[in-house]
Order: sequence, then C-alpha cells, then structure tokens
Amino acid sequence: MACRLLPHRYCSGSFGRALLFALAVLATPSLSSAADHKPPAIVSATDFPAVEVHPAEHLAIAVEPYDTPSRLKLFRVNYLAHGFMPIRLIITNTGSQAISLKDARILFVTAAGDRLQAAEPRDIERRMVHIHASSMPSPIPGLHLPHKDVAREIERDFDTLEFQALVVKPHSTEAGFLFYDVDGMHHPLQGSAINLHALRFADGRELFYFEIPFDKYLASHGHQMN
Repeated sequence: MACRLLPHRYCSGSFGRALLFALAVLATPSLSSAADHKPPAIVSATDFPAVEVHPAEHLAIAVEPYDTPSRLKLFRVNYLAHGFMPIRLIITNTGSQAISLKDARILFVTAAGDRLQAAEPRDIERRMVHIHASSMPSPIPGLHLPHKDVAREIERDFDTLEFQALVVKPHSTEAGFLFYDVDGMHHPLQGSAINLHALRFADGRELFYFEIPFDKYLASHGHQMN
C-alpha cells in the first residue's frame, strides 16, 4: 500500500509531561476496559449523515468522528484526550468495477485550509509518552512510566481498527479508522472536512475527488454551529 493512505509501518519505505501522563494513567480509568474492542458493524456509507455520493461512479464515502465518551470506549487508548481525533471512514461501492485505494490520499482539511495526513502509531506514542521517558529514572519509587504498555495498546488498536483496505470490491463496503492530529484546535470539526483523491477504477481511470464536510455530522448530532 502506498504510504499516502496507510501509515509508513505498512510501507517500505519533556519529562514533566511524561510524569503527568503516568500519574493520569494511574489515577483515571482506562478506555481499554471496553468489552472486546471489536470494529463496529459495517453498514452502507449512505446510512451516515456525513456522506458524499457520486451516483455516476456508483460510490459513496462517509466519515464518522469518534468524539464522544461513549464512542471512545471502543479504543484501548484515549486518543482524543491527547489531541488525536479518530475518524471512521466508510466506503461503499455499488458498481460492477473494483475501486483501487493504492494511490489514494485521505486528508483532514482544517477550517484554516491546513491539510493533515493520518497519524502513525509512533506519532501517537511520542505525544503520549516522551521519547526519552523510558530511560529516565522515576521520581517516585515504584512508579514506572508506561511507555511499552501504551505502545502495545496503540499497536493493537491499529491492527484491529485502522482502515487498511487497498481495494473496495464491487457491491461491497469497507470501513476502518484513521487518526488525525488536531492538537491545539478548539473546534477541530467545525468547518473542516475529509478530502479523498487519487481513487481509481480497476482499469486505471481516476475518480472525481470526494470532500465530506464534518458540519454535516455536527448538524445531525445537534452541535451548536457558530
């Protein structure tokens, strides 16, 4: 798979903060208490409010942010609390030709026009635990900074929940999660969108690009739009 779609691991190719995170892990319940962390049932993209349909190309693409406490229980790690927004991507192909995602670009376009690529596990690990934390002595006897455990949980989430499809076969739907770095954004979804381009039919023809605004999702869930 090209690195443009999936994180590079699928392709060839400060102390204070760490301490605070460690204390938070000890003091607060983990999202990993969710029952089994199985992916949600796959349904057609047209069942979601934030969807764009191209009838002539027999393709519908939807996005579903996981931005509420109940939804975040799906994951083993609280990504949103550390500035990463999980976005579920759903692609439904009702046509007779397969759709290739090999060269696809799937970008989070902010209200300011910034174009963000999906994060890789190592990006999230660096945010959650300082890169040097595991080699630093613990300031509290018996306290071990949970770098390895967090990294393992992140990898498990990516293995089971990440969007990994290279092809959407005829009359089928593919779904999975991508994670975007929205750290520092007060209202990351408002005015933002997911842009997909360089999708191709099996014969090599490129499809028209998709751009799905999150405002559709916000409106459907009663979020106040300013």
